[in-house]
Amino acid sequence: MARQTEHDELLSAWRALGGSAGGTEGWSTIPLALTGPRRLRAGRHFPGNEEALLVGFTSVHVPPAAQLPQGQGFLVSHIDLGAEGGGVLWLALSRRAGGSLDMFTMMALDVIATLNAGSTTAEDRLFQLFLARIRAWQDFMRRGTDTTLGPEAEIGLFGELVFLRGVMDAGLPAVVAIEGWVGPLNGIQDFVFGGGAVEVKTTIATAGFPATIGSLDQLDDSIRQPLFLAAVRIRLDSSGMSLPTLIEDARTFLGEDPAAQHMLNVKLIHAGYLDAVSEHYKRTFAHVSTKVLRVGDGFPRFTRASVPAQVIAVRYELEIDGIEADPVAVRVALDQLGVM
Repeated sequence: MARQTEHDELLSAWRALGGSAGGTEGWSTIPLALTGPRRLRAGRHFPGNEEALLVGFTSVHVPPAAQLPQGQGFLVSHIDLGAEGGGVLWLALSRRAGGSLDMFTMMALDVIATLNAGSTTAEDRLFQLFLARIRAWQDFMRRGTDTTLGPEAEIGLFGELVFLRGVMDAGLPAVVAIEGWVGPLNGIQDFVFGGGAVEVKTTIATAGFPATIGSLDQLDDSIRQPLFLAAVRIRLDSSGMSLPTLIEDARTFLGEDPAAQHMLNVKLIHAGYLDAVSEHYKRTFAHVSTKVLRVGDGFPRFTRASVPAQVIAVRYELEIDGIEADPVAVRVALDQLGVM
């Protein structure tokens, strides 16, 4: 979460610029002092008077305007500041008219934190981090105005992060593990490794293991093979970990690996998690067990090949504890997936 001083500075800069246009059209900007070595300015564009964060680069290739991120409440544009720009290429992350200022401020502060964390990164790479971070926010804002995960989504994300940590503990390199975590990107399964995949289901139920299967493709090993179902059981526990604590634990585990850290943070935004509202997640959980089952012949499921052609969509409940199959260790599953 951004320091309060950065939050105050950004809002103060926008307030100071609020009446500076004098009836003219164009940009009014001032440098931001608390943002490290990168070129950052607060700005407003008149006559609309919308707030903006300006980021300066010296030697990057900027895509055409149509390929720059634009989302619900914001847009990114290449702008010309004239003599004030000092010969630097400036990109503006601007709030759209009608867009939430609170949400845009969270986004701007998150982008500043990303740029500061990559302050020693080569400029081309930093530019790609900048765009990737904004595209993650673009995906987040498509979800609507709610900035927090619902109770079921919170449990689901907790379980996916438990499994992510489990595959890293089993020896899978962090970048490979996080890159394979495609659930936040609306993947059919939660993890994709090589030609295979792992679907993760999480429960806090004390009896049984009910799991919702959301499509005919989710447990279809004719699409990806081998295919595994990982059943993560957690329990409510006052001495356990909250979702934000689990995330901070993962970041600590990644240590000084900037690529893995950035990739994890982007995936979390895609998943609907914002550090800025971490205090909302007060429930604490303890990891009880992870059972990994290989999906194949005889596994109870619906697939496109097993239902009439007229059935085009299915959502059903599966009792995982009732499945008679021998579990495999996480490392064995990774070996069969060809990544160990």
